Amino acid sequence: MSSAAAPLVIAIDGPAASGKGTLARRLAARYGLRHLDTGLTYRAVAQRMLTYGLPLDNVSAAETAARQIDLAQLDRDALSTHVIGEAASKVAVMASVRAILVEAQRAFAQRLPGAVLDGRDIGTVVCPDAAVKLYVTASAAVRATRRLREILDRGGAADYAAILADIERRDARDMGRADSPLRPADDAHLLDTSEMDIETAFQTATAIIDDAIAGRNGS
Repeated sequence: MSSAAAPLVIAIDGPAASGKGTLARRLAARYGLRHLDTGLTYRAVAQRMLTYGLPLDNVSAAETAARQIDLAQLDRDALSTHVIGEAASKVAVMASVRAILVEAQRAFAQRLPGAVLDGRDIGTVVCPDAAVKLYVTASAAVRATRRLREILDRGGAADYAAILADIERRDARDMGRADSPLRPADDAHLLDTSEMDIETAFQTATAIIDDAIAGRNGS
């Protein structure tokens, strides 16, 4: 298969609240690609476990749930609750569950015309041969401020210090885990959005992707 006919896969990694999800959705729309927030796949497994009252440390049940997830039918709103997020963190440490979901994520990416995947191990594990790899980050303080603003804008209540502590805990867990730790791929483009708004980040990313597409097409 020629590169021009191959799926265009864009891998976006980064820590919690870095803006990678918003950027991924905009890039998918810009290039006519499907989008997958891989974190939702773990949340979907956790949701299924909770729905059926299954113990979250039951590896066999989690494996079965992982095989039953339809990646094209993930409901972001339904999967974004704190309870499901906490449950997903327990499911995500199971190596066998990760292997099942990674296989499904790879299959999703390889269907034409391609896809934008965002998560924490896309460029390093899930799609190491992606045409473009972006590592989107920002300081923990900036990410906590953004998360606080999102909650307040939705009419919720939150404490900045608690949000910052949670982000720092998640960073330590994601970067320190033995299986697929969060880190930039060696050939990833670093996008530090600490001083960027979403429009600037989007324009920066599209310039990188346009160059990669031109290279694929030999122009």
